[in-house]
Amino acid sequence: MNGIYFINERINLNGLSKEESFSIQQHSILKYIQDRNIHVERLNPYQLNDYYTIPHALLYDLKKAKVQIDCFLFHSSDVMEDFIYTYPAKWLIIKSFFREVITLNDLNVSRVV
Repeated sequence: MNGIYFINERINLNGLSKEESFSIQQHSILKYIQDRNIHVERLNPYQLNDYYTIPHALLYDLKKAKVQIDCFLFHSSDVMEDFIYTYPAKWLIIKSFFREVITLNDLNVSRVV
């Protein structure tokens, strides 16, 4: 299974610092990836990290690559909430490139048909 994951570097989860919030997101996602043997896709060879931090950059790379990927992972609905609320059409386009959208904190899996 191939996947891409997102980490929100600007959010404070449950009143924690940004550094602690980042660490929590990274730890939970990497554990899930390892447990499920997910191969992390890198759409952009110039990308510094294995994960995305900017949804607009993810959308740009997805459109450019024109690929279907098995799953998109992020820690909780809180980390994507602002983007989803502000750019609902772009969120729908992002979701259309994935078979599943997995929100780990909620263990919520949306299958895209």
